[in-house]
Amino acid sequence: MILKTALWAASALALMAGAAQAEGSLNIYNWTDYTSPEMIEKFEKETGIDVTLDTYDSNETLLAKMQAGATGYDIIVPSHNFIPIFIEEGLVQEVDATAMPNFKNVKERWRHPDWDPEQKYTVPFHWGSASVAYRPDLYGKELESYGEFFEPSEEVSGRISVFKTPEEVVNLAHLYLGQEFCNEDPAAMQRVQDLLIAQKPHVMAYSSEGMNDRLINGDAIISTHWNGYAYKGRTLAEEAGKELVYAYPKEGVIGWMDGLMIPASAENVENAKIFMNFIMDPENMGIQSNYAGYGGPIEGQEEFMDEALRNAPEINIPNDTKMIFSFACNAKAQSLIDRVWTNVLR
Repeated sequence: MILKTALWAASALALMAGAAQAEGSLNIYNWTDYTSPEMIEKFEKETGIDVTLDTYDSNETLLAKMQAGATGYDIIVPSHNFIPIFIEEGLVQEVDATAMPNFKNVKERWRHPDWDPEQKYTVPFHWGSASVAYRPDLYGKELESYGEFFEPSEEVSGRISVFKTPEEVVNLAHLYLGQEFCNEDPAAMQRVQDLLIAQKPHVMAYSSEGMNDRLINGDAIISTHWNGYAYKGRTLAEEAGKELVYAYPKEGVIGWMDGLMIPASAENVENAKIFMNFIMDPENMGIQSNYAGYGGPIEGQEEFMDEALRNAPEINIPNDTKMIFSFACNAKAQSLIDRVWTNVLR
């Protein structure tokens, strides 16, 4: 134990020293519109490391690229339910986040999560939820249940927008139907398929992009949504004199968390670790949250967040709302999901 502590201390000192004299590059592969330019500029100025950013639009895209042997990335940012897949397939390397000096700032609730219990592979990034958002000024009432989304009234028929990925859509259907996630029961998945196919004539678009545009311009009245993106949408809607609300239906919302990981093929491993430690600083995570519009896992970051974001209803979940985290499905359950989604989009 004494030896392990000594090694951790030496590692921490090396990391802090490295940040002061680092050079070279860092290649980050992250979600679209998810990386703060201000935070990156601060990192480059403080460390001397040049950052290059590339982006993707789904966990599936990220996973497929890594499985195909993509190289040149030092940091990737998968969601919690995909993290075990990256670990099991050997696509990432160990980092031991707990040995990093700034790990002490991570809030207790986000330490040693189910998807990385020993915190060997990930540094926590943003967390949030998936639900639906809507235009109350066009809808005319408060949205209380996913039934209003999956089985819409005449007034909103043709003005429903849905993610183009089954990850959240199928789980939202499970929530509405009172079923478990990653369901292996063909009868349960048949109920999901029947629900989604019956909804299809009412859907104007299957797309994981442009939700705010469709809501603000009035093409859509209800749309699947992520809480942080809905915060940005509400701000834009208010500037245009319109309303946009992120809903907390009685059935609950889907919880998620993204984590920073280092690919097995990374060339700038030490610089990647410096970045991981950097993002666990309260000021840096506060800057990042201000840009992304999502909550973060770092104690004290609220001090550096915009007041509007700190108090935003989109990231302050009501106490009586259930938040259920999804997880990586086994092959049988995933096969049923893929089959249902193929049939829905056919």
